[in-house]
Amino acid sequence: MIPVVLTVTPRCAALRLAVAGALYNLPEPRGWRLSGGDVPRVGRTDRAVLVLDALTPGRDWRLEVEGFAPVAFATPPCAGTVAPDLLPASGLADLGAARANARALQSAIAALPPGGTVVLPPGDWLATPVALRSDMILHLSAGAVLRAPSDRTDWPVLPARAPDGRMLGSWEGLPAACFKAPLHAVAAERLVIEGPGTLDGSGGQGDWWSWPKDTRGGARRPRGLHLVDCRDVTLLGFTLRNAPSWSLHPQGCQRLSAFGLAIEAPADSPNTDGFNPEMCRDVRIEGVRFSVGDDCIAVKAGKRGDAGEADHLSETRGVTIRHCLMERGHGGLVIGSEMSGGVHEVLVEDCAMIGTDRGLRLKTRRGRGGAVTDITFRRVRMQGVETALAANAHYFCDHDGHADWVQSRAPAPVTERTPLIDGITIEDVEVQGLAHAAGCFLGLPEAPIRNIRIRNLRILSLDPEACATSPIMADRVRAMRHAGISAEAAQIDCDDPALIDPTPITLSPDEPER
Repeated sequence: MIPVVLTVTPRCAALRLAVAGALYNLPEPRGWRLSGGDVPRVGRTDRAVLVLDALTPGRDWRLEVEGFAPVAFATPPCAGTVAPDLLPASGLADLGAARANARALQSAIAALPPGGTVVLPPGDWLATPVALRSDMILHLSAGAVLRAPSDRTDWPVLPARAPDGRMLGSWEGLPAACFKAPLHAVAAERLVIEGPGTLDGSGGQGDWWSWPKDTRGGARRPRGLHLVDCRDVTLLGFTLRNAPSWSLHPQGCQRLSAFGLAIEAPADSPNTDGFNPEMCRDVRIEGVRFSVGDDCIAVKAGKRGDAGEADHLSETRGVTIRHCLMERGHGGLVIGSEMSGGVHEVLVEDCAMIGTDRGLRLKTRRGRGGAVTDITFRRVRMQGVETALAANAHYFCDHDGHADWVQSRAPAPVTERTPLIDGITIEDVEVQGLAHAAGCFLGLPEAPIRNIRIRNLRILSLDPEACATSPIMADRVRAMRHAGISAEAAQIDCDDPALIDPTPITLSPDEPER
């Protein structure tokens, strides 16, 4: 058994310690020793993904972890380092310091040689939005906080589209002008953001969280970290917290990896999803801890407009999620509801979900179109999750979500705007403290959910304080408490027939809705 090297930069590295039973945490802490620097370093870790910081560029290293064979790796040389000249701020509303620091950071970024590093030194630094570029590393030192100001006066806006028509700004899957994220990049390649420091969006310090679904100044709320049409991006080791809306939003990106992050927002902060890859290909998320106010991870692929507009859509394909911890949040791993471009080949394995409303959650509705295929969810442990597994094709989102054409259980004609779900594999999942239902799968009668395969789903305990509640967001769904797996317009192959609940999901016309 040997540690798996996930990524190495001039100053950081991430390795996976893949032992049996490891989820976000190892079954037991392990000691480690790193040699290659001037003085050997030793430590202990209880995490399956080990992030090493403060490495010297251009050196050979040897890592020994208790119970593993040694592994060697080399840090590449650094092409050059620039340290910006930053000003301390007098408070979160100090726009003078925030604008001066943004200019200093942009100047440092512009001065970098290809592959060079901007080092953010220890300290609490206020800055208005900063744009990153190709062929650079932003290193967030230990004790460094890059913080957005609370005053959004003259905050720059990302337009809905580029001059060539490509989508830039967006909101819930549609082109829309949005305020620029405190840290953002458009069409950057070979970009690294790393280090043990923190990005703080100050979402609760200004007014961002007070208008969650509105537009102000002609724009929607910014994300915490927004990456648009980027390629070959590595995110390593830092904390991202208090985003104005979605925390981390890769949009139209390819080959993006995130290792050892912490993504945080208060439980009552609106729409502060943790990590939302949208219309992306080849995404890896490993060893990330989430504690947010909405979905922990929501895989998306854009949304058709009310009139069927679809020129901005493309698929999401190849998302791998390992050794993550999802605490709180509306869902652990969510797909949709913006999935019109199609979501394919999503793998979730060796993760822990604690206190999320749902574990695996798929949500869509008539009008979306697109397909969700080849979803695998295995070796996941849930604790205090209300509904473990859910797929809902009658999701009552958007202004017309409760309309009869969306919610009717009668078959509708199949068109390009009919969503399809085909191929969900659930294996080796444990649930403790289940509140509402082990599974609820509500498909469309004209396009039933197909090929749901469930193996070794174990409900270890129930929440005695649970109240009967609808397990999915659709009209006329019966309330459930300590229920098994319910299915309507869905094809399920489960190896434990005792888990199947034959009671209909949809209430009969004479039953009251609770």
